[in-house]
Amino acid sequence: MGGSAPRRDAHLPVETTSFVDRRAELAEARELLARARLVTLTGPGGVGKTRLAGRIAARVARAFPDGVRFVHLSGLHDPALVPLAAADALGLHDRSERPALDALVDRVRDRRLLLVVDNCEHLPAACADLAGALLRGTTGVRVLATSRHRLGLTEEHLMDVRPLAVPDPDGDLADAAGHPALALFADRAAAVVPGFRLTPANRASVARLCRRLDGLPLAIELAAVRLRVLGVDQLLDRLDDRYRLLSAGSPAVPPRHRTLRAAVDWSHDLCTAQEQTVWARLSVLAGSFDLETAEAVGGDGERLPPADVLEAVAGLVDKSVLCRESGPDGVRYRLLDTLRDYGLERLRARPGEERAARDRQRDWMQRRADACERAWFGPGQSAVAARLRADRDNLRAALDHSLTTPGEERAALRLAGTLWFHWHACGAPREGRYWLDRALDAAPGPTPERARALWAAGLLAGCPEDVTRGRRRAEEARDLARALGDEAEAAHAEYVVGVTRLFAGDVRGALDHFRTGVARGRVPGQHPSMAGLDRVELACAHAFLGEADQAIAVCEETRRTCAAHGEQWVLSYVERMLALAHTVREDWARAERHGREALRLKHAVHDVVGIGLTLDLLARVAAGRAEPERAAVLLGVADRVWADVDPDRWGSADLTGPRRDSERYAAAALGRAAYRRAYARGAALPLADAVEQALRDAGPAVADPPGRPPAALAGAPVPVRAVPAHPAPAPRPSGARPSGGRPAARPAEGVRLTRREAQVAELVAQGLANQQIADRLVIARRTAEGHVERILGKLGFSNRSQIAAWVAGRR
Repeated sequence: MGGSAPRRDAHLPVETTSFVDRRAELAEARELLARARLVTLTGPGGVGKTRLAGRIAARVARAFPDGVRFVHLSGLHDPALVPLAAADALGLHDRSERPALDALVDRVRDRRLLLVVDNCEHLPAACADLAGALLRGTTGVRVLATSRHRLGLTEEHLMDVRPLAVPDPDGDLADAAGHPALALFADRAAAVVPGFRLTPANRASVARLCRRLDGLPLAIELAAVRLRVLGVDQLLDRLDDRYRLLSAGSPAVPPRHRTLRAAVDWSHDLCTAQEQTVWARLSVLAGSFDLETAEAVGGDGERLPPADVLEAVAGLVDKSVLCRESGPDGVRYRLLDTLRDYGLERLRARPGEERAARDRQRDWMQRRADACERAWFGPGQSAVAARLRADRDNLRAALDHSLTTPGEERAALRLAGTLWFHWHACGAPREGRYWLDRALDAAPGPTPERARALWAAGLLAGCPEDVTRGRRRAEEARDLARALGDEAEAAHAEYVVGVTRLFAGDVRGALDHFRTGVARGRVPGQHPSMAGLDRVELACAHAFLGEADQAIAVCEETRRTCAAHGEQWVLSYVERMLALAHTVREDWARAERHGREALRLKHAVHDVVGIGLTLDLLARVAAGRAEPERAAVLLGVADRVWADVDPDRWGSADLTGPRRDSERYAAAALGRAAYRRAYARGAALPLADAVEQALRDAGPAVADPPGRPPAALAGAPVPVRAVPAHPAPAPRPSGARPSGGRPAARPAEGVRLTRREAQVAELVAQGLANQQIADRLVIARRTAEGHVERILGKLGFSNRSQIAAWVAGRR
């Protein structure tokens, strides 16, 4: 039966009830995974595939240095979301414009991990594409899938998950506890009838009951709940009646399906009318949900008020229809897939009920999104981020419902736009772009919702190729908002226009843009976060131009505003800008202090891009403080983070120069072998451990460092290149396993060119100038210049002719 659970990966589902032993299946699955890269657990609904997959994954976790991740698909209906859900489970935050599946494969190409893809049967083609791409594009990724049907790939190894073995009721039952089916029944029965156990008097009846239920775990669990009001023999008699009734139906229905149907039907009949109604209505919810959501979707005002829904939820938990689990905001609930399907069937039998329930769900998710947006500039940001992450399946369901229901497209536009801060700040830019793009295409009318969605989509521009389109969208949003008389949305759009200018390297133009915005002040209705970010970007532009005092003055004022409201996200940017400004002044102690505080705040709200930027800045500070080993470790940590965002290090030349300076200093001070070891130590750390170490290992203030940094890090005030906002990748040590991304070339001594850098090198070899390279690749000129400079630095060259000769030699 249960026993001690194996080491549990934090990303695996939490087991809320004991696990009845399946030693043979566990052993078979481990053996299959040892020799096959795709194993699919197949079997009927209710047989326990998901629980078994979770236990298998926990048992083999030690064999996968890069971890085990669980992808829940039961709440998804759109095949396009499958690679996004997988990337989300893997902790990847891709911002590129490449196809989602291609980007996912690139990020995990060099990793050794196990991906568990659960409930593939309703999205078989998309799941087969995901598994096939991972098998073809990687060598260390293995896939464990659960499905009622095979995926159909030639590489697939099937493992049939059978019902639990049931002993002969008339045979020797002395060791009844050693039979999994009987043990499961006894375990669940003891939960509802304290003190229940298998005895010589009841063993045969329990065995007959489990046999009648075909050993299906879900059917056994549902039946055991009835021991509150019936004895085992009474339970068996009544189940026999129910089974005979169902067996009179279609002979084409397999016996096990009839058995499960009988058990679920019986559980439904034993529910009160209110419980039956709430069960049906809650079946539109995807994934887990909290009580407030249950009350909003399961109730309908006066006829079924929240108090009655609460009572029904308690009854459904009591009858094992709803699973109770812990969530970031307290208790949450979940319907097993089989019971959700049953509830939907019942709901659809009531005309108009499904549409009404889905409308209530969509409206509730909009109210929740509105509340979270209002709370975003305040002390509860971490809780807001965690709640929306827990609700992501239901947000997806609400968006999909509006986009697939004629006349509801504008509702999708509103919800997707309201969630701008979630997509941008909490590591979901690609999914945000997906929903915003769909909604913008579906609702082209000139509305305030469209203005909001346009600038939100522009804000999520995450790569050089997307910046131009992002700026166009922001400008369109500004013009539309002004035409509609909505100055708040116009101000939001103006912020995004300025960000795209800064991103493209137009620092002086961005400075003037944000100076105008700050002088205008916050307009009525403008989100306070956006007003604060205007000041952050103004400070950033000052720092880029070496104007440290002006940057500090702007930051200190914004810092006081954030502190007065208990705000963390904007404050994290303010702290990082202060660290940057003090870096420009070479005040390393203050830069360190502000950088560490920025890192702590960004980790609290899961701002992954911000974490990467701050780690790069802290590496720059460590180099300035003559701490080469710490700089090397931080560079390795930063690369691990950036591999989950964009290995090509998006950004202009003005934003990428200092990374190379930090690398050169650390490598020169330590020696290449020691640098590799320190870098690899950082690259091997999980994100949480890496952040903890970065916060813990800050060195003491250094007034006059014993080993003076090289000229690149000393002397005159640091110009634009001292800003590691979007840094270039470090030379990856040859002895360290890469943490993500596919290198396009391997020059020497572990140094790698990214795919984009390899493209630029080829164009340099063809004799193209920087502007011609920019035109060919549809990027900004300054971005092309940055790529060329990084290539020169990585290869140790001083001119373009050497790059051309190197490319020719590689050919």
